[in-house]
Amino acid sequence: MNPAEIDALVASAQAAKAAGQPLSSLKDESASTLSASTARAPQLTDFEQTMLGSTEVPIGMLLDLTLPVSIELGRTSMTVQEILRLGRGSVIQLDRLAGEPIDIYVGDRRFAEGEVVVLGEHFGVRITRVLANPAAAGAANAA
Repeated sequence: MNPAEIDALVASAQAAKAAGQPLSSLKDESASTLSASTARAPQLTDFEQTMLGSTEVPIGMLLDLTLPVSIELGRTSMTVQEILRLGRGSVIQLDRLAGEPIDIYVGDRRFAEGEVVVLGEHFGVRITRVLANPAAAGAANAA
């Protein structure tokens, strides 16, 4: 198959896809465009799998992916002058009340809410609610 025949086959497959026709209907047309000197003509099913193959990544490939997890107790705004006055023992007032849930972010998306717990000498976070749609919750939180 020469490059012109490949381009024609790709164009016809894209046109069939746009028209909603199954690619199997192109089998007869593509067979006539192949040259007789081709040792093994590519099968349309192979082409269909390549062109229309799922771009989804198998979940198993993502299981070892490392993502940053951030815990947000609250937020505040301060001037540079106020920041420069901070020192040991300074208290920064946050926009949340004591006992309110804290936000858990995975990457830059709000993923869950939780509460602070003490584990021996360490602090931890107990997840109290996993958000059903983290993208929508993040947009609502930003508003």
